[in-house]
Amino acid sequence: MEIRRDLLDVLARRALTEDGARPEVVAKRHAAGRRTARENIADLIDPGSFVEYGRFVTAAQEARRSVDELLDRTPADGIVGGLARINSELYGDRAACAVLSYDYLVMAGTQGMRGHRKTDRLFTVIERLALPTVFFTEGGGGRPGDTDIPLVSALDVESFALWARLSGVAPRIAVVSGRCFAGNAVIAGGSDLIVATADANLGMGGPAMIAGGGLGEFAPEEVGPIDVQTRNGVVDVAVADEAEAVAVAKQLIGFFQGRLATWQAPDQAQLREAVPEHERTSYDVAPIVETLADEGSVVFLRDLFAPEMMTALGRIEGRPVGFIGNCTLHMAGAVTSDAATKAAGFLQLCDTWGIPVITLVDTPGMMVGPEAEATGLVRHGSRLLVAGARLRVPLIGVILRRGYGLGAQAMLGGSTHQPLLTVAWPGAHLGAMGLEGAVRLALRKELAAIEDDDERERTVRELTAAEQERAKALNVARYFEIDDVIDPAETRGVIAQTLAAAQGRHEGDTG
Repeated sequence: MEIRRDLLDVLARRALTEDGARPEVVAKRHAAGRRTARENIADLIDPGSFVEYGRFVTAAQEARRSVDELLDRTPADGIVGGLARINSELYGDRAACAVLSYDYLVMAGTQGMRGHRKTDRLFTVIERLALPTVFFTEGGGGRPGDTDIPLVSALDVESFALWARLSGVAPRIAVVSGRCFAGNAVIAGGSDLIVATADANLGMGGPAMIAGGGLGEFAPEEVGPIDVQTRNGVVDVAVADEAEAVAVAKQLIGFFQGRLATWQAPDQAQLREAVPEHERTSYDVAPIVETLADEGSVVFLRDLFAPEMMTALGRIEGRPVGFIGNCTLHMAGAVTSDAATKAAGFLQLCDTWGIPVITLVDTPGMMVGPEAEATGLVRHGSRLLVAGARLRVPLIGVILRRGYGLGAQAMLGGSTHQPLLTVAWPGAHLGAMGLEGAVRLALRKELAAIEDDDERERTVRELTAAEQERAKALNVARYFEIDDVIDPAETRGVIAQTLAAAQGRHEGDTG
């Protein structure tokens, strides 16, 4: 059958928007070890599921360039986007998503005025359908060279407000590789989660803006490199390259797509030896999380920022869950300002998307002292209490070893009775503060009256030992300040049963 001329025209124009129409720039991109926007999208989504918006748009620069040049050099105005499906084989009809990507091959991935109209259109569709969204945000920010649309400041552009308004409406994951500055960085920063590659640079202004502000000359690689943006908490997950970034984005979007039908559970008996008996022996809480969760399901978030606080997404019996926990390898697991901020933000993320939270407690309490207070601990530490107390999703508390003071209360939503269930492991101790410190504080005058230093310290040890007996989890349970003391190997099952009882009975809980 002969193809009509008008259809041939459409197919020919469509071909101009594909990577095959730009072999030289694509080859240069590949030589740098990078993918194109369309290659990243193709790897992320289910084959054949992409419904593209605005593929035939070109940059608004007809006063400067011919139409043929615009068609050749500015396909889609540097922003590829549309509706798609991700993880259909796992989630079926819950797989609908949106995906967008700035195209660095078009004017360095800058944001053109027609490109803004495209993103705005897609943002409104995302809002109407509440679609989980992945956005590849590489690019240099706003583009100054568009001539066809009258403007002075362009501050009336609505893209950033529309993207921000999606907070709490649709889960949004930004993927950053290469250079991501100014407006592109704002899109990344306004997302729920950021995945970034080892070569990523994130900055509210790129080198040109920095130099224009009289702040010096810097290479792009000096502005917001990945080692800076992981340690300050901007990036949630750091990966090696774009292929790994796509794989992680698929896994992260799955937490918002719901429960999996199948899973594998690790050997739970190993939890019996996971925590050292001596409370001053540090250990890594990450293996405990990986044992409690379904095999291969855990993604740790912001692990280099405030490492004394662990945050992670994972699954238990296929159900998405969030984990927070004190990591005693750093600051003895004390709740610092950064730790509280990290945990509070994570609790709000889980609460927004109906993800139950498991809190693993082993803390000496809030970090104290003049240096700690200089960080704004009064505000930041209290923010964690507020976030925990306002949770609508199930919170389950597990006291691994030390549960002392306001830090422990903050980890538990404000009280041991605030979680839906609070259990302790056999070696756990609970107290209003560290036990030796409590003895020294409560008996300050009596201890000062003991002249012999050795005798005084011996007395402190004896009194502390007595307090340790009183503070044991079994004794605390006898006073019903916690719900139970359990075999660590039972923890996963207890959590699963409690979440099963809670399913559908807490506002916001979709687990």
